[in-house]
Amino acid sequence: MAAWRLRRAGAALAASSAVAVALAASSASASEPSAAALDAARQRVAQPWVAPPPRDAQRAALAGSTSAEPLDVLVVGGGATGCGAALDAATRGLRVGLVEREDFSSGTSSRSTKLIHGGVRYLEKAVFNLDYGQLKLVFHALKERKQFYDLVAGRRLLHLSRYYSVDESVELFPTLAKNGHDRSLRGTVVYYDGQMNDSRLNVGLACTAAVVGAAVLNYAEVVSLIKDESGQRIIGARIRDTLSGKEFETFAKVVINAAGPFCDSVRKMANSNVVPMICPSSGVHIVLPDYYSPEGMGLIVPKTKDGRVVFMLPWLGRTVAGTTDSSTAITMLPEPHEDEIQFILDAISDYLNVQGIWPIAGATEGRGQALTALRLVDK
Repeated sequence: MAAWRLRRAGAALAASSAVAVALAASSASASEPSAAALDAARQRVAQPWVAPPPRDAQRAALAGSTSAEPLDVLVVGGGATGCGAALDAATRGLRVGLVEREDFSSGTSSRSTKLIHGGVRYLEKAVFNLDYGQLKLVFHALKERKQFYDLVAGRRLLHLSRYYSVDESVELFPTLAKNGHDRSLRGTVVYYDGQMNDSRLNVGLACTAAVVGAAVLNYAEVVSLIKDESGQRIIGARIRDTLSGKEFETFAKVVINAAGPFCDSVRKMANSNVVPMICPSSGVHIVLPDYYSPEGMGLIVPKTKDGRVVFMLPWLGRTVAGTTDSSTAITMLPEPHEDEIQFILDAISDYLNVQGIWPIAGATEGRGQALTALRLVDK
C-alpha cells in the first residue's frame, strides 16, 4: 500500500475528527514529505512480514529523547486525530512519538456511525438555510471521502443515485412502512456512501505510524507537561506507563493535544487558568436485530421532531441506529440516557413496519394481553 495514500488518509482523519491543539511552537518542518522519506515509508509498509516494534522498544524510544535531542512531535491521544497526525508527521521524515492513556480507539473514535459519508446532513442545511459554511463542509467531506475511497476501493466506483417508486422501495427495504403517522410513502431516493470499521481503521493508523518510524505507546498517561526554564514553552511531558506504574519523561519540539473531549484536561496542565474550549456532546447509537435493515442498505430518517436526521445502518450482522446530539458531562465511559434511546426508537418507528406475533400458551383470542406468558418445557 503506497505510503503517500496512508499519509493522505491520516491527514484527512486529523482534519475531520476531534480537536487537535499544538501546545508549543516548533522549528520542525511542515513541508511536504521528502522523496527519501516517502521511499523509506513505502518500502517498510510494503514488506509482507512487517509489524510494529514491540512495546518495550516503543517505550524506550520515547524515554530516550532528551532536552538536547528531542522528538520533533509528541502527540497526546491515540484516537483518529492523534494517530492520523502521527502517521502524517512520520511520513514527512519527522521523529514522532504518540501516547494514549487507554487503548487505541477506546473513546470517541470507536463510537461513530461507521460512515465515510459525503456530508448529506450539511447539504440539507446548505440548501434550505442558504448556509455557505455548511456547503463548504460538504465539499470538505467529499474531498476526504475521495481520499479514503482512493485508499480502500482502488478503481471501484460508487453507483449513481436514483429514485425508486413505493413498490420498488418496499421491495428493496421490506421493513419500510407505506403509511406512517400522518404521512404516506411517495418513493425513495437511494444514494451510495462508504462504510468503515472505525476502531480497526484507527488501530491500523497507529500500527502504520509505528511501522514507518513513530514511537507509539498505549496505556501511557501524560501526568504533567514539562516547560523550559522560562516556564513559557512546553518542551515535553512526564508519562506514566499504566501497565507497569513506572514514569518517564519525553521531550519534543511540538506537543499536539489530540485528547478529544479531554483536551481541556491537557490544556490545564499547561495553564491552570485556561478557559475551557470543549463543549462535550453526547452522540448515542443503539443496536437492533439484523432484520431492521436489509444487507447492504440503510435508511436515513429525513427529519426528526427536532429537525435532525437519524441513520439506520447494517453493521456486523446487526443494525445500528443513531445518532443524538445533546450536552453531556465528560466521562471515560459515557452511558446513554433513556430519553436518548427513546428518541431514536421514536424517530425510526415512524418510518418502519416491524411487527411480530407473541405466542402465549393457553391464550384465547383477544385475551393475550391479560394472560401471563409462560415458558413451557416438554420433557
